Amino acid sequence: MARQKLTAVRGVKDILPEEARRWSEAERVAREIFARYGYGEIRVPAFERTELFSRGIGEGTDIVTKEMYTFEDKGGDSITLRPEATASICRAYVQNSLYAQAGVAKLFCTGPMFRYERPQAGRYRQFHQIDAEALGTDDPALDAEVIFMLMEFLEAVGLSGLSLQLNNIGDAECRPVYAAALLEFLREETAGMGTGGMDESLAERIERNPLRFLDSKDPAHAGIISRAPTIDQFWNERCRRHLDTLCRHLDRGGVHYERNPALVRGLDYYCLTVFEVTSENLGAQNAVCGGGRYDGLVEELGGPPTPAIGFAIGMERLLQLTEKAGAGPGGEPGDQPIEVFIVALGESAEAESLTLASELRGRGLRVDRTFGGGSMKSQMKRADRSGARYVIVLGEDEISGGVVSLREMAESRQESFERAGIGDYLCARLRPSP
Repeated sequence: MARQKLTAVRGVKDILPEEARRWSEAERVAREIFARYGYGEIRVPAFERTELFSRGIGEGTDIVTKEMYTFEDKGGDSITLRPEATASICRAYVQNSLYAQAGVAKLFCTGPMFRYERPQAGRYRQFHQIDAEALGTDDPALDAEVIFMLMEFLEAVGLSGLSLQLNNIGDAECRPVYAAALLEFLREETAGMGTGGMDESLAERIERNPLRFLDSKDPAHAGIISRAPTIDQFWNERCRRHLDTLCRHLDRGGVHYERNPALVRGLDYYCLTVFEVTSENLGAQNAVCGGGRYDGLVEELGGPPTPAIGFAIGMERLLQLTEKAGAGPGGEPGDQPIEVFIVALGESAEAESLTLASELRGRGLRVDRTFGGGSMKSQMKRADRSGARYVIVLGEDEISGGVVSLREMAESRQESFERAGIGDYLCARLRPSP
């Protein structure tokens, strides 16, 4: 009698050689682009203590209550297959004292995640993500740079028809006020809903965190969401200024976006900036990737107060889109050290340094810069630690004179160059023609 043929578990799939080549190519492009922004790869475990996710993601979220693969190991510990990477990266950041290093820690990882949910097009129970996180400053310029990097990657793999949605979901001061107003609104709106309307578990979650209702994809809730108060009516000055500054940076960088005051993210750790990229080619479940700030997560996991921001890209959806578009990733291998580091002294210099960094990266150079200001001495220390061959110094005098100061670190030699020609000069030395 022939043995029954075994098949894969529902909700997972084999990635066969032809498709695996497309995966490897997308990951290669990510590594090449992320390296230009100063990101280093980190590899975190596929499973963690369950407490990491219940504390980090939020005990009342659907991920924690319904979707996690949790089991007790032989030692009696509760273990969970990772449903996302941010909490694991923050745990590694704390456990390995990466916060002791000056400047911004820029980390990325790739790999499988696990959630028990209904399989559908581009969505599996074992799925894969490219995840990038930057920890160490609340400077809106970092938010902008993260978005620049994300959009550059999506463009590099050939995607079009994308929409960037942007919002600020408040901080510890203004969000509780908004949450209270939203909760009152939702109680009134759902008071008469019976069977087929608001189920009991969803009502309980609304009581714990009413903002989660705004993330509902149920068509029956769309009308309520459209009438709900939005966070922009409750922003304090800090949140309003943070978003306005971010938008100015995006405008300067030529990134198109839509401010969407109804946008939220489904995890409890988000604050301030949140964003989502959607595609017109994915149907109802149209999110390609998303991310935002999580300034309290590191502290929640036992580390020091550490502002941070990041995003995650679903590989299955990404490759589904590139296949539809007949597109393929391009680029060359990266994962190499920073070549140019920019030191900015003063507000106008900081804004200009973000633009200059984007220009140089656009020419294939690997560039990093400081965030949150600091003295010339402290910034030069960070530049030295980066291993960059060249350091560009921008101050108010350089800005007004249309020049930059360029230091070749090996020879400690500093010269002045016209701002307009610095890209040509660096490319001639770092990418000489054969």
